[in-house]
Amino acid sequence: QLQLVESGGGLVQPGGSLSLSCAASGSTIEYWAIGWFRQAPGKVREGISLLASSGLSTWYADSVKGRFTISRDIAKNTVYLQMNSLEPEDTGVYSCAAGTSWSLLPQDFDYFGQGTQVTVSS
Repeated sequence: QLQLVESGGGLVQPGGSLSLSCAASGSTIEYWAIGWFRQAPGKVREGISLLASSGLSTWYADSVKGRFTISRDIAKNTVYLQMNSLEPEDTGVYSCAAGTSWSLLPQDFDYFGQGTQVTVSS
């Protein structure tokens, strides 16, 4: 049973940065494609970034491309989302998820973390 725990959320001013962590236990992240999702108030959950199980391929939604970077540390069994140039529109609950396919459809993921709140406001 894979467990995912996110951390690193908080309140940040527009233009600021945050680094989110997704710590995995129960299985190595090398077996899984890891996606980051966010859900803004009143909106559906959207997939914003994906890292292949090989670690060699990444994908970003247009809304975050050039500002967010997904990466992983196998030794720490952790996936990161570095978020720069944050905007108020980036506010939401950020969750990581693990799946076995190259997809950012929530139904294609087997495990989700509980999420961490990110608020971008002055």
